[in-house]
Amino acid sequence: MRNEMFVEFSSVSENEAFARVTVGAFITQLDPTMDELTEIKTVVSEAVTNSIIHGYNNEAHHKISINCVIYDGEIELTIKDNGIGIGDIDEALQPLYTSKPELERSGMGFTIIENFMDSVEVISTPGKGTTVFMTKQLMKSKTVSK
Repeated sequence: MRNEMFVEFSSVSENEAFARVTVGAFITQLDPTMDELTEIKTVVSEAVTNSIIHGYNNEAHHKISINCVIYDGEIELTIKDNGIGIGDIDEALQPLYTSKPELERSGMGFTIIENFMDSVEVISTPGKGTTVFMTKQLMKSKTVSK
């Protein structure tokens, strides 16, 4: 069965927890392991936080959207902002890179996302925003399909 959800919310840091819980609740119908659920919630947190801090410079009057599709035990997750965009995606994907060193950011957001997901694609246009596409096949579904 294919199921899909879409949510849009303001770019305020308090909504990071809302985003985590919303996606987590949606994917529970796939009966993920606790590790899988934690990993999905973590990548949502990282991507949303990147949008708030880097995409919108902590300005609250913007929107972030999340689209989540589940099908055959796979999660397709898209997180999008219309913020300042990323000038050099390859540089931004490097571990420890941060465009905001004055905020003492660790620069590990994309690294964490890449480690927890099966595939990650970042599309960004300076001045127009960033979209992060991610997929993950849940382990239970891998076992069943063998």
